[in-house]
Amino acid sequence: MTPCPFCNPDPSRTILTNAHALAISDAYPVTPGHTLIIPKRHVTSFFETTREEQTAMLDLLDKTRLLLLDERKPDGFNIGINDGTAAGQTVMHLHIHLIPRYQGDMPDPRGGVRWIFPDKAAYWNK
Repeated sequence: MTPCPFCNPDPSRTILTNAHALAISDAYPVTPGHTLIIPKRHVTSFFETTREEQTAMLDLLDKTRLLLLDERKPDGFNIGINDGTAAGQTVMHLHIHLIPRYQGDMPDPRGGVRWIFPDKAAYWNK
């Protein structure tokens, strides 16, 4: 059995931490600054977390966003959770993706996360 990569993450990837969560740089970033917000307790689903864990993760999400705005100057963000294998979750330890977006990083970014279903993404063309 493969050990969970988020239970003992590489300390060099840690950006911020608090009592219940940590923010780490993504090992396979989609864009520069792609960050993961992870509960310290091994839990698979957002819906299994306590209110304290949720608050801690959202606090780090906000603080990490402010750091990225200052350091990388993104033009926007995608925030996402793949909750369950049907939703694309491959590491079974909850993590929130904070993905900085930059003007021109895609020819047409409209639709954002809707592109997980390409035939339904460009609803403005229908």
